[in-house]
Amino acid sequence: MRQERTVQATIFEVFAQHDIGCELKAMSQWLDGQRGLISLVAGDLRRQGVRETGRRGLPAESVLRCALLKQQRQLSYEELAFHLEDSASFRAFARLPLAWTPKKSVLHHTIAAIRAATWEAVNQALLTSAKQDRLESGATVRLDSTVTEALMHEPSDSTLLWDTVRVMTRLLDCAEAPPGAPASRWRDRRRLAKKRARAIEYSRGQDKKRQLYRDLIAASQASQAELQVIAAGLAKITEPAVARWRAEVEHYLPLIARVISQTQRRVFDGEAVPASEKLVSLFEPHADIILKGGRQVQYGHKLNLATGKSGLILDVSSSKPAIPPTASASCRCSTAISPAPAPRRGRPPPMAAMPAAPTWLRPRPAASLMSPSTRSAASPLPTWSKALGSTAACATSAPASRR
Repeated sequence: MRQERTVQATIFEVFAQHDIGCELKAMSQWLDGQRGLISLVAGDLRRQGVRETGRRGLPAESVLRCALLKQQRQLSYEELAFHLEDSASFRAFARLPLAWTPKKSVLHHTIAAIRAATWEAVNQALLTSAKQDRLESGATVRLDSTVTEALMHEPSDSTLLWDTVRVMTRLLDCAEAPPGAPASRWRDRRRLAKKRARAIEYSRGQDKKRQLYRDLIAASQASQAELQVIAAGLAKITEPAVARWRAEVEHYLPLIARVISQTQRRVFDGEAVPASEKLVSLFEPHADIILKGGRQVQYGHKLNLATGKSGLILDVSSSKPAIPPTASASCRCSTAISPAPAPRRGRPPPMAAMPAAPTWLRPRPAASLMSPSTRSAASPLPTWSKALGSTAACATSAPASRR
C-alpha cells in the first residue's frame, strides 16, 4: 500500500538559513504546485506490482523529492540515506513520514522505478514554469558538449576475459537442475583466470604474454561451453525464475564471444581492431571510446547541451544512435532513444541566436523532448545535468547492482 502524498509529516518544516537550505525551500515550494507530477510517479510505482493493501510504503511524493534531492546534491544512495536521517533540512524537503528513515535499498528500488516519460514530464514542467516566470525565453542559447562516463573499470583484454569467467561462474552457480535430473557438473575457474589476468598485467615479453592469454582464453571458453550445456538442459522449463536466468545467459553469451574474438584478433593475429568493433565492458556494452582533447581517453557517451541565457539547460541529446533494449534481467535501464542527427563538423559559435518565436519552450510531446534520461545511451548511472538557477534537474535511474 502506497500513498501519493504525505498527509502531514510535521507542522514544523525546518529549513536551514544557509544558501543550500534556502534553495531546498524554493524547490519545495515549486514542487507543491506540481501535483500532476506526483500522480505520474505514483503510477510508475504501481507498475512494480505494489498492492493496494498491506504494509505502507514510501509515499510517491517522497520518492520524487528524494530523487530530485539525490540529483541536485550529487549523492549516492548510501549518502542520501545518511543525509535523510541526519539533516533536518533534507527531511523537511523529502516530506518523510514521522520516524521514517528509508534505507539505501528502498531508495534505489523506488527511484529506479520512475520511468523516462515521467522525467520528461518533470523537465517539461520546469521549462514551462521558467517561461511563465520569465526566467528564460529561449531566444538565445549556448551550444556545448561533454562526456558522461560509464560505470566501468579501465578496460583491457585480460580484465575483460577475467570478467567473462567471473560472470559465467555466477550464472552457473545460480542454475538449478530440474527435479529428478542429475546435478550438472562444472568447474569454478575464477582463481585460475584471476591469476592469469594478474600475470599478464605484470609480465614482460610478448611470447610470455601470449601463453598466458592462451590459458585465460581456454578457461573462458571452457566455462562458456559448460554454461551452454546447462542452458540447453533448462530450455524446456517454463518457471519464471528459470526464464529470467535464461534471458540473462542469452544476453551475456554474445558479449563473451565478442570479448574472446577481439582478444584473439589483437593478441594472436596482430590485427588492429577498429574502435567501432571493440567491446570495452560486459556490463556497459553500449559505452563508446572517446578521445578528449587528443590525449585523454574516456569511456561513455558524448552529450550535446543547449543552455539558455539564464543558465537553464533547455535540451540534451546524445550522439549515440538508437540501441534496442537488452533482454538481460539485470539490465533494467531504459534504452528507448531516438536516433540523433548527424554531428556537424567544426566548433559551434559560443552563442547562437534562435528564431524570433522560441521553440525550446513550446509544449511538445514527451517523446520529442530530449533529456539525459531518454536520449542518452549511457548507463543510467546518475548523470545529473543541474541548471544554474533552476529549481529541479533532469534525472536518470541508477543502474542495477551487479556482481
